[in-house]
Amino acid sequence: MDKVIDIEERIPTLRERRKKRTNRKFVALLLLFLLLLAILIYSQTKYSEIQTISVEGAELYGEEEYQEISELSIGDSMWSFTEGEAEEKLNSLEWIEQAEVQKKWLTGVTIQIKEFEKIGYLDQGNSYQMLLSNGYALDKAISVVDGPIFSNFETQETKEELVSQLAEVDSEVFNLISQVILDPSDKEAAFVTLYMSDGNEVRGILQSLTEKLNYYPSVIAQLEDGQKGVIDMEVGIFFRSYDDVYGPPKEGDDIEEAEQSEEAGE
Repeated sequence: MDKVIDIEERIPTLRERRKKRTNRKFVALLLLFLLLLAILIYSQTKYSEIQTISVEGAELYGEEEYQEISELSIGDSMWSFTEGEAEEKLNSLEWIEQAEVQKKWLTGVTIQIKEFEKIGYLDQGNSYQMLLSNGYALDKAISVVDGPIFSNFETQETKEELVSQLAEVDSEVFNLISQVILDPSDKEAAFVTLYMSDGNEVRGILQSLTEKLNYYPSVIAQLEDGQKGVIDMEVGIFFRSYDDVYGPPKEGDDIEEAEQSEEAGE
């Protein structure tokens, strides 16, 4: 015969369960209220504001300029912007390869900048523009020229071809380049003349510059000590001394050069 449970015996147990459920709901609501209260108080204090902004990797422009472009300022709310919005503003700059913005803890922001590398300087007649590895010429005053100079590269197409070719040149050779001059008279083939810091002159075609120029060290290694001249890389690769190209020095040239040196020393 089944046992009959008296409902009166179960009432205390049911009441205890209801009480526990009610207590859990109350605690949950209390915690939610306290959390919302803490957020409200936090949002009204200086601890919710940007107190530090650090910029890392900036070379082409200063930290203040990048901060201004990001439109972030000390005192702004940490919740008034998203990292993506600030990154979009910075990545729209043509000299920026990549920008990353991160919120640090409660009051800090870090901006990490990766700029396109400098290739050299465009000769603008009375001034120079820094040319970057993406073919962009930086519109910024240059006080010191510490790299190769590029002359007659007027179109964006020739600039991009130049940086594309130089990007594949071995660093050993690239560091010897003092100047690259594009011959503007020939529209079909882009002939270029390179003046090297070791005293030699290289003549070639822009579109095939890399594949020929990387042989430069092996070419000069075969020259006699002190021998300088023109290395023609337009079709094959061959060397002619300056005497063969321009003729031997005329009498009086050494004296004139010496006088000029003395005047310069004075």
